Amino acid sequence: YYIMESRIMDLSKYRLECCKEALEDAQIMYDAGRYKNALNRAYYAIFHGMRAVNALKGFDSSKHSGVIAFFNQNYVKLGVFPKEASKIIKLASEKRERADYLDFYVASKEEAEEQIKRAKLFTEWIENYLKAFGIR
Repeated sequence: YYIMESRIMDLSKYRLECCKEALEDAQIMYDAGRYKNALNRAYYAIFHGMRAVNALKGFDSSKHSGVIAFFNQNYVKLGVFPKEASKIIKLASEKRERADYLDFYVASKEEAEEQIKRAKLFTEWIENYLKAFGIR
C-alpha cells in the first residue's frame, strides 16, 4: 500500500531509528553469547533500513519478500546501492529464517559476528543515503 506523502520523512526517520536500535540489539545479543538472537536482530536492522529507504517512494509491504523485492528493484538494480547490498540482504534473511524456525539450529559466534559486520555496513549505506534527504 502507499503512504500519505506528508508523513514520509517522519516515517523514514523512525524506521532508521528502528534500524539502528536493532543493530545495537544485535551487538548486545552477540556480547551475551545469544548468537541466534544476534542473527535475528542483525537481519531486522537491515529490514528496517530497507523500509526507511522504501518509505521515500511511499512504499511498504506486509511481506518481507515485498520489502526486499521493492528495495532491490528500485535501489540496487538502479545502482543507488551496490550489488553487494542484495547479497547481504539474501544472506541475512536466510540466516534469520534458520535461526528463528529450524529446531535445534545452533548459530556460531563467527556466523553472528559476520552477520553483524554486514548489517553495520548496510546500515552505513542507508544512513549515508538518507542524509541527502536530511534524515539522520
